[in-house]
Amino acid sequence: MKFTLGFSPCPNDTFIFDALVNRKIDTEGLDFDVQLEDVQTLNQWALAGKLDITKISYGVWPLLMGHYDLLDAGGALGKGVGPLLIAKQSMTHAEIVQGRIALPGEHTTAHMLFSLAFPEVAHKEFMIFSGIEEAVLSGRVDAGVIIHENRFTYQQKGLVKLIDLGEFWESETGYPIPLGGIVLRQDLNRPGVQQSGELSEKINRLIRKSLEYAFARYPELPDYVRRHSQEMEEQVMRQHIDLYVNNYSLSLGEDGRKAVQRLMGYF
Repeated sequence: MKFTLGFSPCPNDTFIFDALVNRKIDTEGLDFDVQLEDVQTLNQWALAGKLDITKISYGVWPLLMGHYDLLDAGGALGKGVGPLLIAKQSMTHAEIVQGRIALPGEHTTAHMLFSLAFPEVAHKEFMIFSGIEEAVLSGRVDAGVIIHENRFTYQQKGLVKLIDLGEFWESETGYPIPLGGIVLRQDLNRPGVQQSGELSEKINRLIRKSLEYAFARYPELPDYVRRHSQEMEEQVMRQHIDLYVNNYSLSLGEDGRKAVQRLMGYF
């Protein structure tokens, strides 16, 4: 039985899913047609119901409830993992509020966290996350919210951190930051497919087995991770995995579920 599966080419996702999609573990009779895209594209595809199983930003989750089930495994939560607001030089709160701010997609968790910290900002430009540093450097925008590997490279380009939006969230709530989760289409309990609850349990189990396989061999980096991170230095790949892949990726747990519920309370 084959399902479409979407996640990003970033090292944290390819690290989690490598053993599953490349059959290094027993997939229990399931096959996957894999689509690798940036998170904003995956968010848009989820809104259109394009994929059976997909990574999403928690910022889009309220719009998907009733169509998808949130899985327990494979997501990205944690402390000290939040998006950063960066610029070419220091800016006051008033300058940020009046400035042009680049954000990695309207329905991303990064946008949600930024809006909590700076609800007055009106001039926003949404773009793919990998283009935000250049937009700031060129002066197209005054500041930008960066995620993923840009968190480890912005200083090399002479940019400065204005605020860690993750620290803001943690100080406000005390909870880990819900960045992204894995969701499963609810209509997959059609004839010939396991009941949705049973299928969710199986997918969760397979994702955990895949990640446990990767953890057992780390710090070895699978070829799958390297192949999709060709322009990234190995140190940055490892920083990416170390920061975004943790026990919450194995299971949300009670703390993780409460964090998601708290974030949903702001919508």
